[in-house]
Amino acid sequence: MNDVPKEAIAVVALLQHEGFEAHLVGGCVRDILMGRTPKDWDVTTNATPDDIVRIFPNTFYENDYGTVGVVNDETTDPKLKVIEVTPYRIEGKYSDKRHPDTVTFAKNLSDDLKRRDFTMNAIAYDPLSGNFSDPHKGAKDIENKIIRTVGEARERFAEDALRIMRAVRFSAELDFELDKATEAAIKEFGDTLKDIALERIGDEFTKLIMSPRPRKGIEMFYELGILKHIVPELEEGVNVKQNQAHTYPVFEHIVRTLQAAADKDATLEVRLAALFHDIGKPATKAFNDKNDDWSFHGHDMVGAKIAKRRLRELRYGNDVIETVVKLVRWHMFFSDTEQITHSAVRRLISNVGTENVENILLLRVCDRIGTGRPKEQPYRLRKYKAMIEEVLRDPVSVGMLAVKGADIMEKLEEKPGRRIGWILNALLEIVLDDPTQNTSDILITRAKELATLPEPELKKLGEAAKEAREAIEAEEIGKIRSKYHVE
Repeated sequence: MNDVPKEAIAVVALLQHEGFEAHLVGGCVRDILMGRTPKDWDVTTNATPDDIVRIFPNTFYENDYGTVGVVNDETTDPKLKVIEVTPYRIEGKYSDKRHPDTVTFAKNLSDDLKRRDFTMNAIAYDPLSGNFSDPHKGAKDIENKIIRTVGEARERFAEDALRIMRAVRFSAELDFELDKATEAAIKEFGDTLKDIALERIGDEFTKLIMSPRPRKGIEMFYELGILKHIVPELEEGVNVKQNQAHTYPVFEHIVRTLQAAADKDATLEVRLAALFHDIGKPATKAFNDKNDDWSFHGHDMVGAKIAKRRLRELRYGNDVIETVVKLVRWHMFFSDTEQITHSAVRRLISNVGTENVENILLLRVCDRIGTGRPKEQPYRLRKYKAMIEEVLRDPVSVGMLAVKGADIMEKLEEKPGRRIGWILNALLEIVLDDPTQNTSDILITRAKELATLPEPELKKLGEAAKEAREAIEAEEIGKIRSKYHVE
């Protein structure tokens, strides 16, 4: 196992040099066996927290479970900056279904491994000797892609109900399946999730949404009867038929859209928006006699409200909530480029913010994939992207100037009229040649100079500048439309 970094080996080596047992343990060992790069490195040992603090020069110890953070100042890799070292321990009962009532430091590695959640996470590895300790046959379960609890499944979930969500999350993350006893225990103890702090549920939910297979996870939540404890409104979309534009019922369309976002490596905000974008449809479903089809008017607004409420309950940050709500609220933006105007495109940008333009377009693409339509980006959407880029490009207009017509009229005591337009166009020509000239003081000074010119000369200068600007603009728009293969 040459994939273990020297920083992790050094921690194990120093503990063993001091006369203690030490092993890598948990998720990092599982990932090593799977050929994956571990996200973090954990060490277990028979040393006490006091021993660990004494042995290592830079540590912190701020918890009730014996875990000491060993800090590596010499590395810039965030995964190796802190390596957690935890003494072997035996845990008491979980009265609150969240934390053990007592933690006792143990002497034997076997005692520590049997307290862990799943067999695949209950393997220890000594990188110095190359030996594995695998009393619960976790390596075999990894090979067979099975998630199985350590010991009796009912006991593990009775101790900590969050393990229910972890089992589903691991299934989505690793593409493993639940063994029958684990699945049965989840169905039996699913309602105990209501006893878990919402921020803990939110943390696991985020990990699932950011996994490679979130659709699988959400569908498992539903099949196992626990989705109602996380986002119950999603269940309301099961088997709810849509209009002729959709191939799938609401729930299936939503999870397909979410999976499309994951397949495109979308951000958390886009994935959450995909999950919530049509969640308001069951509440707004009505039959439209005129079209002889179902309609869902206002589902975007209803969905935005549901998203805001649920994400708040799950303790997401305000920035994430604000972005998701915007994307859900405006995901139905009108994109018929035969009728849409640049001013309508500007209103969309104003509604979602320039920082979310790419997000709203990606959401629309994923939404389209989720309907079962063959073309991911039809001509109409490509044309819309071009229109957005045209609106967002570096402006080649008097609107980019640091002064307005009103400023010139005030400072120069000019009256409203064509002269103001000529002056502004002439100033724009100056700024296009040298953007450093685009300050209020400089432009007012130049405007005063221009105002002294005879009207024919000023007119000629202003109109020539306008024509030059229009030529530049036409060229830039031509490049954008060529880029998207639209006219």
